[in-house]
Amino acid sequence: MIDEDREDGSTTDERRHYDRSRLIVDVSFDGGDATGVASTKDISVGGLYMSTKTEIPTGKTLALRLDLGGQQVILKGDVVYSNPGHGVGVRFHRLAEDMRTLIKHELPRP
Repeated sequence: MIDEDREDGSTTDERRHYDRSRLIVDVSFDGGDATGVASTKDISVGGLYMSTKTEIPTGKTLALRLDLGGQQVILKGDVVYSNPGHGVGVRFHRLAEDMRTLIKHELPRP
């Protein structure tokens, strides 16, 4: 999908509020009929992109379980981008400050 094709008229850069870092970890997801295991491609304190062949529609809310900093964390997020057969972009719901700190700590340093 090219930026001009976006329904809301915004470009990817305009919609993204946080810098993403390449961090690959396994993530289990559950959103009713969309359940499985994937791997993240990149992550930020705002959300993540996960590679999965499972087709998950935009707007679906997911519960995500992933290992960060040696502990398993559970986060909720909405699918904001879907590339069927390849992956989805997820925006986290109201990330608690301790989770925000943990994610920042785990992200690779530039």
